[in-house]
Amino acid sequence: MTKFSTKRFYAIAAACALSFSLGSFVSKTLVDNPVTVSVIKAAEQLSGLTFSAAQEDSMLSGANDHLKAYEELRKLSLKNSIVPALNFNPIPVGFVYPDKTDQFLLDKRSIATLPADKNELAFYTIRQLADLIRTKKITSVELTKFFLDRLKKLNTKLLAVVSYTDDLALKQAAQADAEIAAGHYRGVLHGIPFAVKDLLLAKNYKTTFGAAPYKDQVFDVDATVVKKLEDAGAVLIAKLSLGELAMDDTWFGGRTNNPWDLTRGSGGSSAGPGAAVSAGCVPFAIGSETWGSIVEPSNNCGDTGLRPSFGRVSKYGAMALSWSMDKLGPMARTVEDCAIVFNAIQGKDPKDLSTIAAPFNYNGKQTSLKGWKVGYLKADFQSKYPNRHNDSLTLVKMKELGATLIPIELPKLPFNSMNFILDAEAGAAFQELVLTHRSDLLKRQEKAAWPNTFRTAQFIPAIEYIQANRVRTLLVQNWYEKLKGLDLYLSPSYSDNLLLTNLTGNPCVVLPNGFNAKGLPTSITFMGQLFGEGKTLEAARIYQNATGFHLKHPALNF
Repeated sequence: MTKFSTKRFYAIAAACALSFSLGSFVSKTLVDNPVTVSVIKAAEQLSGLTFSAAQEDSMLSGANDHLKAYEELRKLSLKNSIVPALNFNPIPVGFVYPDKTDQFLLDKRSIATLPADKNELAFYTIRQLADLIRTKKITSVELTKFFLDRLKKLNTKLLAVVSYTDDLALKQAAQADAEIAAGHYRGVLHGIPFAVKDLLLAKNYKTTFGAAPYKDQVFDVDATVVKKLEDAGAVLIAKLSLGELAMDDTWFGGRTNNPWDLTRGSGGSSAGPGAAVSAGCVPFAIGSETWGSIVEPSNNCGDTGLRPSFGRVSKYGAMALSWSMDKLGPMARTVEDCAIVFNAIQGKDPKDLSTIAAPFNYNGKQTSLKGWKVGYLKADFQSKYPNRHNDSLTLVKMKELGATLIPIELPKLPFNSMNFILDAEAGAAFQELVLTHRSDLLKRQEKAAWPNTFRTAQFIPAIEYIQANRVRTLLVQNWYEKLKGLDLYLSPSYSDNLLLTNLTGNPCVVLPNGFNAKGLPTSITFMGQLFGEGKTLEAARIYQNATGFHLKHPALNF
Protein backbone atom coordinates (compact mmCIF):
# COMPACT_ATOMS: atom_id res chain seq x y z
CA MET A 1 0.00 0.00 0.00
CA THR A 2 2.75 2.43 0.92
CA LYS A 3 4.84 1.72 -2.19
CA PHE A 4 1.76 2.00 -4.44
CA SER A 5 0.79 5.34 -2.90
CA THR A 6 4.30 6.79 -3.13
CA LYS A 7 4.32 6.37 -6.90
CA ARG A 8 0.73 7.44 -7.19
CA PHE A 9 1.13 10.87 -5.67
CA TYR A 10 4.72 11.70 -6.34
CA ALA A 11 4.02 14.18 -9.13
CA ILE A 12 1.38 15.98 -7.09
CA ALA A 13 3.60 16.05 -4.02
CA ALA A 14 6.44 17.61 -5.95
CA ALA A 15 4.12 20.27 -7.32
CA CYS A 16 2.66 20.98 -3.90
CA ALA A 17 6.17 21.39 -2.49
CA LEU A 18 6.41 24.52 -4.53
CA SER A 19 2.98 25.81 -3.51
CA PHE A 20 1.61 24.99 -6.96
CA SER A 21 3.68 27.81 -8.44
CA LEU A 22 4.81 26.68 -11.86
CA GLY A 23 7.31 29.49 -11.97
CA SER A 24 9.06 28.04 -8.93
CA PHE A 25 8.38 24.52 -10.16
CA VAL A 26 10.47 24.96 -13.28
CA SER A 27 13.18 27.26 -11.96
CA LYS A 28 14.21 25.73 -8.64
CA THR A 29 15.92 22.44 -7.97
CA LEU A 30 15.27 19.61 -5.58
CA VAL A 31 18.00 20.93 -3.29
CA ASP A 32 16.13 24.23 -2.99
CA ASN A 33 12.72 22.60 -2.44
CA PRO A 34 12.79 19.01 -1.18
CA VAL A 35 9.48 17.26 -0.60
CA THR A 36 8.45 17.49 3.06
CA VAL A 37 5.72 15.95 5.20
CA SER A 38 3.61 19.09 4.76
CA VAL A 39 3.81 18.57 1.01
CA ILE A 40 2.62 14.98 1.37
CA LYS A 41 -0.31 16.20 3.48
CA ALA A 42 -1.25 18.75 0.80
CA ALA A 43 -1.09 16.04 -1.84
CA GLU A 44 -3.39 13.84 0.24
CA GLN A 45 -5.99 16.60 0.33
CA LEU A 46 -5.71 17.18 -3.40
CA SER A 47 -6.02 13.46 -4.11
CA GLY A 48 -8.71 12.52 -1.60
CA LEU A 49 -6.56 10.04 0.35
CA THR A 50 -5.35 9.79 3.93
CA PHE A 51 -2.13 8.24 5.29
CA SER A 52 -0.74 7.84 8.78
CA ALA A 53 2.12 9.99 10.05
CA ALA A 54 4.50 7.04 9.77
CA GLN A 55 3.43 6.38 6.19
CA GLU A 56 3.86 10.05 5.28
CA ASP A 57 7.38 10.04 6.69
CA SER A 58 8.21 6.85 4.81
CA MET A 59 7.13 8.39 1.48
CA LEU A 60 9.65 11.25 1.60
CA SER A 61 12.76 9.50 0.28
CA GLY A 62 10.89 7.88 -2.61
CA ALA A 63 9.23 11.14 -3.60
CA ASN A 64 12.52 13.02 -3.57
CA ASP A 65 14.27 10.26 -5.54
CA HIS A 66 11.58 10.45 -8.18
CA LEU A 67 11.88 14.22 -8.37
CA LYS A 68 15.60 13.83 -9.09
CA ALA A 69 14.72 11.45 -11.94
CA TYR A 70 12.17 13.89 -13.33
CA GLU A 71 14.72 16.71 -13.31
CA GLU A 72 17.22 14.54 -15.15
CA LEU A 73 14.72 13.50 -17.82
CA ARG A 74 13.53 17.08 -18.40
CA LYS A 75 17.04 18.03 -19.52
CA LEU A 76 16.39 16.07 -22.72
CA SER A 77 13.84 18.64 -24.03
CA LEU A 78 11.72 16.10 -25.90
CA LYS A 79 10.35 17.22 -29.26
CA ASN A 80 6.65 16.90 -30.04
CA SER A 81 7.48 14.36 -32.76
CA ILE A 82 8.82 11.77 -30.28
CA VAL A 83 6.09 9.25 -29.45
CA PRO A 84 5.78 7.32 -26.18
CA ALA A 85 6.82 3.67 -26.09
CA LEU A 86 3.13 2.82 -25.59
CA ASN A 87 0.48 2.38 -28.29
CA PHE A 88 -3.30 2.42 -27.89
CA ASN A 89 -4.86 -0.51 -29.72
CA PRO A 90 -8.62 -0.12 -30.27
CA ILE A 91 -9.21 -3.71 -31.39
CA PRO A 92 -11.45 -5.59 -28.91
CA VAL A 93 -11.25 -9.28 -28.06
CA GLY A 94 -13.01 -11.38 -30.71
CA PHE A 95 -13.01 -8.52 -33.24
CA VAL A 96 -13.90 -9.36 -36.84
CA TYR A 97 -13.23 -6.80 -39.55
CA PRO A 98 -16.49 -5.47 -41.07
CA ASP A 99 -14.88 -5.47 -44.52
CA LYS A 100 -13.50 -8.80 -45.68
CA THR A 101 -11.72 -7.57 -48.81
CA ASP A 102 -10.27 -4.43 -50.39
CA GLN A 103 -12.40 -3.00 -53.17
CA PHE A 104 -13.07 0.59 -54.19
CA LEU A 105 -15.88 1.12 -56.69
CA LEU A 106 -17.14 4.47 -58.00
CA ASP A 107 -20.23 5.19 -60.04
CA LYS A 108 -18.71 6.68 -63.19
CA ARG A 109 -21.86 7.49 -65.13
CA SER A 110 -21.69 11.29 -65.00
CA ILE A 111 -19.18 13.25 -67.05
CA ALA A 112 -18.64 16.88 -66.09
CA THR A 113 -18.77 19.77 -68.53
CA LEU A 114 -16.84 23.01 -68.26
CA PRO A 115 -19.24 25.69 -66.90
CA ALA A 116 -19.90 28.90 -68.80
CA ASP A 117 -19.19 30.77 -65.58
CA LYS A 118 -15.79 29.60 -64.38
CA ASN A 119 -16.67 30.56 -60.79
CA GLU A 120 -18.96 27.54 -60.66
CA LEU A 121 -15.84 25.37 -60.54
CA ALA A 122 -15.47 26.45 -56.92
CA PHE A 123 -18.18 24.01 -55.86
CA TYR A 124 -17.49 21.16 -58.26
CA THR A 125 -16.77 17.82 -56.61
CA ILE A 126 -13.48 15.98 -56.90
CA ARG A 127 -15.09 13.61 -59.40
CA GLN A 128 -16.33 16.47 -61.58
CA LEU A 129 -12.98 18.24 -61.53
CA ALA A 130 -11.19 14.97 -62.23
CA ASP A 131 -13.38 14.38 -65.29
CA LEU A 132 -12.47 17.83 -66.63
CA ILE A 133 -8.76 17.20 -66.11
CA ARG A 134 -8.78 13.65 -67.47
CA THR A 135 -10.65 14.69 -70.62
CA LYS A 136 -8.33 17.72 -70.99
CA LYS A 137 -11.18 20.24 -70.78
CA ILE A 138 -9.09 22.09 -68.22
CA THR A 139 -5.50 21.78 -67.08
CA SER A 140 -4.29 21.27 -63.54
CA VAL A 141 -2.33 24.53 -63.82
CA GLU A 142 -5.51 26.42 -64.75
CA LEU A 143 -7.44 24.79 -61.91
CA THR A 144 -4.64 25.40 -59.42
CA LYS A 145 -4.42 29.09 -60.33
CA PHE A 146 -8.20 29.37 -60.06
CA PHE A 147 -8.31 28.00 -56.51
CA LEU A 148 -5.21 29.93 -55.40
CA ASP A 149 -6.75 33.19 -56.66
CA ARG A 150 -10.07 32.45 -54.99
CA LEU A 151 -8.42 31.48 -51.73
CA LYS A 152 -6.34 34.67 -51.66
CA LYS A 153 -9.38 36.81 -52.43
CA LEU A 154 -11.72 35.33 -49.84
CA ASN A 155 -9.09 34.75 -47.17
CA THR A 156 -9.03 38.46 -46.36
CA LYS A 157 -12.33 37.84 -44.56
CA LEU A 158 -12.02 34.17 -43.65
CA LEU A 159 -8.51 34.22 -42.12
CA ALA A 160 -8.20 30.54 -42.98
CA VAL A 161 -4.69 30.45 -44.50
CA VAL A 162 -1.43 30.28 -42.58
CA SER A 163 0.84 29.72 -45.60
CA TYR A 164 0.39 29.55 -49.37
CA THR A 165 2.46 27.02 -51.27
CA ASP A 166 2.28 28.70 -54.69
CA ASP A 167 5.67 27.66 -56.05
CA LEU A 168 5.23 24.03 -55.06
CA ALA A 169 1.62 23.96 -56.29
CA LEU A 170 2.36 25.33 -59.76
CA LYS A 171 5.30 22.95 -60.12
CA GLN A 172 3.14 19.97 -59.11
CA ALA A 173 0.31 21.09 -61.40
CA ALA A 174 2.64 21.44 -64.39
CA GLN A 175 4.01 17.98 -63.69
CA ALA A 176 0.47 16.58 -63.52
CA ASP A 177 -0.40 18.14 -66.88
CA ALA A 178 2.75 16.76 -68.48
CA GLU A 179 2.08 13.26 -67.15
CA ILE A 180 -1.56 13.28 -68.30
CA ALA A 181 -0.55 14.57 -71.72
CA ALA A 182 1.91 11.67 -71.95
CA GLY A 183 -0.84 9.17 -71.11
CA HIS A 184 0.20 8.57 -67.52
CA TYR A 185 -2.99 9.22 -65.55
CA ARG A 186 -2.55 8.37 -61.87
CA GLY A 187 -6.23 8.40 -60.99
CA VAL A 188 -9.07 10.56 -59.78
CA LEU A 189 -6.87 12.83 -57.60
CA HIS A 190 -4.36 13.55 -60.34
CA GLY A 191 -4.07 17.31 -60.74
CA ILE A 192 -6.64 18.13 -58.04
CA PRO A 193 -5.70 21.02 -55.69
CA PHE A 194 -5.93 20.45 -51.93
CA ALA A 195 -4.85 22.00 -48.63
CA VAL A 196 -3.92 20.70 -45.19
CA LYS A 197 -4.39 21.78 -41.61
CA ASP A 198 -1.20 23.44 -40.45
CA LEU A 199 -0.27 20.71 -38.02
CA LEU A 200 0.88 18.53 -40.94
CA LEU A 201 4.45 18.85 -42.12
CA ALA A 202 5.15 19.98 -45.67
CA LYS A 203 8.81 19.97 -46.56
CA ASN A 204 10.49 23.41 -46.44
CA TYR A 205 7.26 25.20 -45.49
CA LYS A 206 6.36 26.47 -42.03
CA THR A 207 4.29 24.21 -39.80
CA THR A 208 3.03 26.52 -37.07
CA PHE A 209 0.51 24.43 -35.10
CA GLY A 210 -1.50 27.70 -35.16
CA ALA A 211 0.49 28.90 -32.14
CA ALA A 212 2.90 31.79 -31.67
CA PRO A 213 5.64 29.69 -29.99
CA TYR A 214 5.89 27.57 -33.16
CA LYS A 215 5.09 30.10 -35.88
CA ASP A 216 8.56 29.99 -37.48
CA GLN A 217 9.36 26.26 -37.34
CA VAL A 218 10.25 24.52 -40.62
CA PHE A 219 10.85 20.81 -41.18
CA ASP A 220 12.74 18.93 -43.86
CA VAL A 221 10.18 16.13 -44.26
CA ASP A 222 6.61 15.65 -45.47
CA ALA A 223 3.85 14.11 -43.39
CA THR A 224 2.89 10.68 -44.69
CA VAL A 225 -0.60 11.95 -45.58
CA VAL A 226 0.86 14.80 -47.63
CA LYS A 227 3.22 12.43 -49.43
CA LYS A 228 0.46 9.92 -50.20
CA LEU A 229 -1.73 12.61 -51.71
CA GLU A 230 1.13 14.00 -53.76
CA ASP A 231 1.97 10.47 -54.92
CA ALA A 232 -1.65 10.24 -56.11
CA GLY A 233 -1.01 13.38 -58.15
CA ALA A 234 -2.84 15.90 -55.94
CA VAL A 235 -1.54 19.49 -55.75
CA LEU A 236 -0.86 21.16 -52.39
CA ILE A 237 -1.87 24.85 -52.55
CA ALA A 238 -1.96 25.97 -48.90
CA LYS A 239 -1.59 25.20 -45.23
CA LEU A 240 -4.73 26.14 -43.35
CA SER A 241 -5.41 27.45 -39.89
CA LEU A 242 -6.18 25.56 -36.74
CA GLY A 243 -7.07 26.95 -33.36
CA GLU A 244 -3.76 27.18 -31.52
CA LEU A 245 -2.43 23.72 -30.71
CA ALA A 246 -5.71 22.24 -31.96
CA MET A 247 -8.30 24.04 -29.83
CA ASP A 248 -11.21 26.06 -31.27
CA ASP A 249 -10.81 28.47 -34.19
CA THR A 250 -8.52 31.22 -32.87
CA TRP A 251 -4.87 31.11 -33.93
CA PHE A 252 -2.00 33.60 -33.80
CA GLY A 253 -3.34 35.27 -36.96
CA GLY A 254 -6.84 35.84 -35.55
CA ARG A 255 -10.12 33.95 -35.62
CA THR A 256 -11.04 31.90 -38.69
CA ASN A 257 -14.54 32.95 -39.73
CA ASN A 258 -17.56 31.02 -40.92
CA PRO A 259 -18.42 31.66 -44.62
CA TRP A 260 -22.12 31.45 -43.75
CA ASP A 261 -21.83 34.25 -41.18
CA LEU A 262 -18.57 36.15 -40.73
CA THR A 263 -19.59 37.24 -37.24
CA ARG A 264 -19.18 33.61 -36.18
CA GLY A 265 -16.11 31.43 -35.98
CA SER A 266 -15.81 28.43 -38.26
CA GLY A 267 -15.45 26.05 -35.34
CA GLY A 268 -12.37 24.17 -34.32
CA SER A 269 -9.91 22.99 -34.38
CA SER A 270 -9.88 22.17 -38.12
CA ALA A 271 -10.98 25.75 -38.61
CA GLY A 272 -9.20 26.56 -41.86
CA PRO A 273 -10.23 23.36 -43.64
CA GLY A 274 -13.84 23.90 -42.55
CA ALA A 275 -14.00 27.48 -43.84
CA ALA A 276 -11.95 27.00 -47.01
CA VAL A 277 -13.89 23.97 -48.23
CA SER A 278 -17.24 25.59 -47.43
CA ALA A 279 -16.31 28.78 -49.32
CA GLY A 280 -15.25 26.88 -52.41
CA CYS A 281 -11.60 27.83 -51.98
CA VAL A 282 -10.30 24.29 -52.19
CA PRO A 283 -11.95 21.03 -53.33
CA PHE A 284 -10.87 19.19 -50.18
CA ALA A 285 -8.61 19.54 -47.17
CA ILE A 286 -7.12 17.31 -44.51
CA GLY A 287 -8.24 17.99 -40.96
CA SER A 288 -7.63 16.23 -37.67
CA GLU A 289 -9.75 15.23 -34.72
CA THR A 290 -8.99 14.36 -31.14
CA TRP A 291 -12.37 15.27 -29.68
CA GLY A 292 -14.65 16.97 -32.24
CA SER A 293 -12.17 18.85 -34.43
CA ILE A 294 -13.52 17.47 -37.70
CA VAL A 295 -17.12 17.20 -36.54
CA GLU A 296 -17.51 20.78 -35.25
CA PRO A 297 -16.19 22.79 -38.24
CA SER A 298 -17.92 20.44 -40.68
CA ASN A 299 -21.18 21.05 -38.81
CA ASN A 300 -20.73 24.81 -38.60
CA CYS A 301 -19.62 25.26 -42.21
CA GLY A 302 -21.87 22.71 -43.92
CA ASP A 303 -19.02 20.45 -45.06
CA THR A 304 -18.85 16.68 -45.20
CA GLY A 305 -16.10 15.25 -43.00
CA LEU A 306 -14.73 11.79 -42.33
CA ARG A 307 -13.09 10.95 -39.01
CA PRO A 308 -11.49 7.55 -39.68
CA SER A 309 -10.99 4.75 -37.17
CA PHE A 310 -8.00 5.21 -34.90
CA GLY A 311 -4.96 3.71 -36.62
CA ARG A 312 -6.42 3.84 -40.15
CA VAL A 313 -4.40 6.87 -41.29
CA SER A 314 -0.77 7.54 -40.49
CA LYS A 315 -0.04 10.41 -38.14
CA TYR A 316 3.64 10.54 -39.04
CA GLY A 317 4.54 14.18 -39.58
CA ALA A 318 1.50 15.48 -37.70
CA MET A 319 1.53 17.48 -34.47
CA ALA A 320 0.81 15.23 -31.52
CA LEU A 321 -1.85 16.36 -29.07
CA SER A 322 -2.99 12.96 -27.82
CA TRP A 323 -1.13 9.92 -29.10
CA SER A 324 -4.05 7.62 -28.32
CA MET A 325 -6.85 9.83 -29.66
CA ASP A 326 -5.49 11.85 -32.62
CA LYS A 327 -6.90 11.00 -36.06
CA LEU A 328 -6.50 12.56 -39.53
CA GLY A 329 -9.27 12.68 -42.12
CA PRO A 330 -10.68 14.49 -45.16
CA MET A 331 -13.14 17.38 -45.21
CA ALA A 332 -14.85 17.88 -48.56
CA ARG A 333 -18.05 18.69 -50.46
CA THR A 334 -19.51 15.20 -50.55
CA VAL A 335 -19.32 11.78 -48.95
CA GLU A 336 -17.95 10.37 -52.18
CA ASP A 337 -15.16 12.97 -52.14
CA CYS A 338 -14.26 11.85 -48.62
CA ALA A 339 -14.21 8.22 -49.77
CA ILE A 340 -11.88 9.09 -52.65
CA VAL A 341 -9.43 10.91 -50.41
CA PHE A 342 -9.62 8.32 -47.65
CA ASN A 343 -8.83 5.56 -50.14
CA ALA A 344 -5.60 7.40 -51.01
CA ILE A 345 -4.39 8.17 -47.48
CA GLN A 346 -5.41 5.09 -45.45
CA GLY A 347 -3.12 2.17 -44.74
CA LYS A 348 -0.32 0.95 -42.53
CA ASP A 349 2.81 3.07 -42.28
CA PRO A 350 6.10 1.75 -40.85
CA LYS A 351 6.87 5.28 -39.65
CA ASP A 352 3.76 5.26 -37.42
CA LEU A 353 3.60 2.19 -35.20
CA SER A 354 0.00 2.98 -34.22
CA THR A 355 -1.26 2.32 -37.76
CA ILE A 356 -3.29 -0.84 -38.33
CA ALA A 357 -3.79 -2.64 -41.64
CA ALA A 358 -7.47 -3.19 -42.40
CA PRO A 359 -9.54 -3.89 -45.55
CA PHE A 360 -11.50 -1.02 -47.12
CA ASN A 361 -14.45 -2.10 -49.25
CA TYR A 362 -16.50 0.77 -50.68
CA ASN A 363 -19.27 0.34 -53.23
CA GLY A 364 -20.24 3.72 -54.66
CA LYS A 365 -22.94 2.22 -56.89
CA GLN A 366 -25.51 1.30 -54.22
CA THR A 367 -28.68 3.38 -54.15
CA SER A 368 -30.80 1.69 -51.47
CA LEU A 369 -30.48 0.87 -47.78
CA LYS A 370 -32.94 -2.00 -47.96
CA GLY A 371 -31.82 -4.78 -45.64
CA TRP A 372 -29.44 -2.52 -43.71
CA LYS A 373 -29.61 -2.59 -39.91
CA VAL A 374 -28.98 0.93 -38.66
CA GLY A 375 -28.85 1.69 -34.97
CA TYR A 376 -29.77 5.04 -33.48
CA LEU A 377 -29.19 6.50 -30.02
CA LYS A 378 -32.83 6.64 -28.99
CA ALA A 379 -32.41 8.58 -25.73
CA ASP A 380 -30.21 11.18 -27.43
CA PHE A 381 -32.60 11.74 -30.32
CA GLN A 382 -35.55 12.06 -27.92
CA SER A 383 -33.82 14.60 -25.67
CA LYS A 384 -34.27 18.35 -26.06
CA TYR A 385 -31.40 19.78 -28.11
CA PRO A 386 -31.07 22.41 -30.87
CA ASN A 387 -31.07 20.13 -33.90
CA ARG A 388 -33.74 17.68 -32.77
CA HIS A 389 -36.19 18.56 -35.57
CA ASN A 390 -33.73 18.08 -38.46
CA ASP A 391 -32.32 14.94 -36.90
CA SER A 392 -35.81 13.45 -36.56
CA LEU A 393 -36.34 14.04 -40.28
CA THR A 394 -33.08 12.21 -40.96
CA LEU A 395 -34.47 9.15 -39.18
CA VAL A 396 -37.62 9.35 -41.31
CA LYS A 397 -35.56 9.59 -44.50
CA MET A 398 -33.44 6.60 -43.49
CA LYS A 399 -36.61 4.50 -43.15
CA GLU A 400 -37.79 5.72 -46.56
CA LEU A 401 -34.47 4.58 -48.03
CA GLY A 402 -35.13 1.07 -46.71
CA ALA A 403 -33.09 0.97 -43.50
CA THR A 404 -34.35 -0.89 -40.44
CA LEU A 405 -33.79 1.39 -37.45
CA ILE A 406 -32.80 -0.28 -34.18
CA PRO A 407 -32.65 1.69 -30.89
CA ILE A 408 -29.41 1.42 -28.92
CA GLU A 409 -28.07 2.96 -25.72
CA LEU A 410 -24.70 4.35 -24.73
CA PRO A 411 -22.59 2.23 -22.37
CA LYS A 412 -23.14 2.62 -18.63
CA LEU A 413 -19.40 2.99 -18.00
CA PRO A 414 -18.31 6.47 -16.77
CA PHE A 415 -16.51 7.46 -19.97
CA ASN A 416 -17.12 11.18 -19.38
CA SER A 417 -14.78 10.86 -16.40
CA MET A 418 -12.03 9.63 -18.72
CA ASN A 419 -11.48 12.87 -20.59
CA PHE A 420 -8.38 13.60 -18.54
CA ILE A 421 -6.64 10.96 -20.70
CA LEU A 422 -6.51 13.68 -23.33
CA ASP A 423 -5.34 16.26 -20.78
CA ALA A 424 -2.52 14.01 -19.57
CA GLU A 425 -1.25 13.25 -23.07
CA ALA A 426 -1.54 16.88 -24.18
CA GLY A 427 0.26 17.98 -21.02
CA ALA A 428 3.09 15.61 -21.88
CA ALA A 429 3.15 16.60 -25.57
CA PHE A 430 3.57 20.26 -24.64
CA GLN A 431 5.30 20.05 -21.28
CA GLU A 432 8.21 22.03 -22.68
CA LEU A 433 5.91 25.04 -23.00
CA VAL A 434 5.21 24.81 -19.27
CA LEU A 435 8.84 24.26 -18.29
CA THR A 436 10.04 27.23 -20.36
CA HIS A 437 7.05 29.51 -19.63
CA ARG A 438 6.37 29.75 -23.37
CA SER A 439 2.78 28.73 -22.64
CA ASP A 440 2.46 32.43 -21.71
CA LEU A 441 2.83 33.22 -25.44
CA LEU A 442 -0.38 31.45 -26.38
CA LYS A 443 -3.22 33.78 -27.32
CA ARG A 444 -5.89 32.20 -25.13
CA GLN A 445 -5.19 32.20 -21.39
CA GLU A 446 -8.65 31.63 -19.87
CA LYS A 447 -9.16 28.77 -17.43
CA ALA A 448 -10.41 26.27 -20.00
CA ALA A 449 -7.70 27.02 -22.60
CA TRP A 450 -4.60 24.92 -23.26
CA PRO A 451 -2.08 26.82 -21.10
CA ASN A 452 -3.99 26.03 -17.91
CA THR A 453 -4.86 22.53 -19.09
CA PHE A 454 -1.16 21.84 -19.69
CA ARG A 455 -0.26 23.23 -16.26
CA THR A 456 -2.98 21.31 -14.46
CA ALA A 457 -2.04 18.14 -16.34
CA GLN A 458 1.35 18.13 -14.62
CA PHE A 459 -0.56 17.12 -11.47
CA ILE A 460 -2.34 14.07 -12.96
CA PRO A 461 -0.98 10.93 -11.27
CA ALA A 462 0.42 8.32 -13.65
CA ILE A 463 -1.54 5.66 -11.79
CA GLU A 464 -4.85 7.40 -12.49
CA TYR A 465 -3.96 7.76 -16.18
CA ILE A 466 -3.24 4.04 -16.38
CA GLN A 467 -6.41 3.15 -14.48
CA ALA A 468 -8.49 5.29 -16.84
CA ASN A 469 -6.98 3.46 -19.79
CA ARG A 470 -7.84 0.13 -18.17
CA VAL A 471 -11.46 1.28 -17.99
CA ARG A 472 -11.05 2.32 -21.61
CA THR A 473 -10.30 -1.31 -22.46
CA LEU A 474 -13.65 -2.24 -20.90
CA LEU A 475 -15.32 0.56 -22.87
CA VAL A 476 -13.90 -0.63 -26.20
CA GLN A 477 -15.06 -4.19 -25.54
CA ASN A 478 -18.48 -3.10 -24.26
CA TRP A 479 -19.19 -0.92 -27.29
CA TYR A 480 -18.02 -3.59 -29.71
CA GLU A 481 -20.44 -6.07 -28.15
CA LYS A 482 -23.34 -3.57 -28.24
CA LEU A 483 -22.82 -2.80 -31.94
CA LYS A 484 -22.69 -6.42 -33.10
CA GLY A 485 -25.20 -7.12 -35.85
CA LEU A 486 -25.49 -3.47 -36.94
CA ASP A 487 -24.18 -2.07 -40.20
CA LEU A 488 -23.74 1.35 -38.56
CA TYR A 489 -25.62 3.70 -36.24
CA LEU A 490 -26.77 7.34 -36.15
CA SER A 491 -26.02 9.95 -33.53
CA PRO A 492 -26.64 13.67 -33.08
CA SER A 493 -23.41 15.42 -34.02
CA TYR A 494 -23.08 16.81 -30.49
CA SER A 495 -23.69 14.33 -27.71
CA ASP A 496 -21.78 12.13 -25.28
CA ASN A 497 -21.24 9.84 -28.26
CA LEU A 498 -18.58 12.26 -29.50
CA LEU A 499 -16.25 11.63 -26.57
CA LEU A 500 -17.18 7.94 -26.37
CA THR A 501 -16.17 7.19 -29.95
CA ASN A 502 -13.02 9.28 -29.84
CA LEU A 503 -12.02 7.07 -26.91
CA THR A 504 -13.01 3.79 -28.60
CA GLY A 505 -11.61 4.78 -32.00
CA ASN A 506 -14.80 4.26 -34.05
CA PRO A 507 -15.12 6.18 -37.33
CA CYS A 508 -17.79 8.69 -38.29
CA VAL A 509 -19.04 10.68 -41.24
CA VAL A 510 -20.57 14.06 -40.42
CA LEU A 511 -22.70 15.62 -43.16
CA PRO A 512 -25.35 18.33 -43.64
CA ASN A 513 -28.94 17.44 -42.76
CA GLY A 514 -30.68 20.83 -43.01
CA PHE A 515 -30.55 24.40 -41.77
CA ASN A 516 -31.58 26.10 -38.56
CA ALA A 517 -33.85 29.12 -38.10
CA LYS A 518 -30.92 31.46 -38.80
CA GLY A 519 -30.17 29.79 -42.12
CA LEU A 520 -26.99 28.12 -40.83
CA PRO A 521 -26.21 24.50 -41.72
CA THR A 522 -26.84 21.63 -39.33
CA SER A 523 -25.46 18.11 -39.43
CA ILE A 524 -26.02 14.47 -38.56
CA THR A 525 -23.37 11.88 -37.73
CA PHE A 526 -23.21 8.43 -39.31
CA MET A 527 -21.19 6.26 -36.93
CA GLY A 528 -19.36 3.15 -38.09
CA GLN A 529 -18.21 -0.12 -36.69
CA LEU A 530 -14.48 -0.06 -35.92
CA PHE A 531 -12.73 -0.07 -39.33
CA GLY A 532 -16.20 0.02 -40.90
CA GLU A 533 -15.58 3.11 -43.04
CA GLY A 534 -16.83 1.31 -46.17
CA LYS A 535 -20.43 0.77 -45.10
CA THR A 536 -20.55 4.04 -43.16
CA LEU A 537 -19.53 6.01 -46.23
CA GLU A 538 -21.92 4.06 -48.46
CA ALA A 539 -24.91 4.73 -46.21
CA ALA A 540 -24.01 8.39 -45.76
CA ARG A 541 -23.63 8.83 -49.55
CA ILE A 542 -27.05 7.26 -50.21
CA TYR A 543 -28.65 9.58 -47.65
CA GLN A 544 -26.77 12.62 -48.97
CA ASN A 545 -27.78 12.00 -52.57
CA ALA A 546 -31.41 11.59 -51.48
CA THR A 547 -31.50 14.91 -49.61
CA GLY A 548 -29.23 17.40 -51.37
CA PHE A 549 -28.49 19.69 -48.40
CA HIS A 550 -24.81 19.70 -49.43
CA LEU A 551 -25.70 21.43 -52.71
CA LYS A 552 -26.48 24.73 -50.98
CA HIS A 553 -23.52 27.04 -50.46
CA PRO A 554 -22.87 30.27 -48.52
CA ALA A 555 -23.69 33.49 -50.36
CA LEU A 556 -20.18 34.95 -49.82
CA ASN A 557 -21.34 38.55 -50.12
CA PHE A 558 -18.00 39.99 -49.08
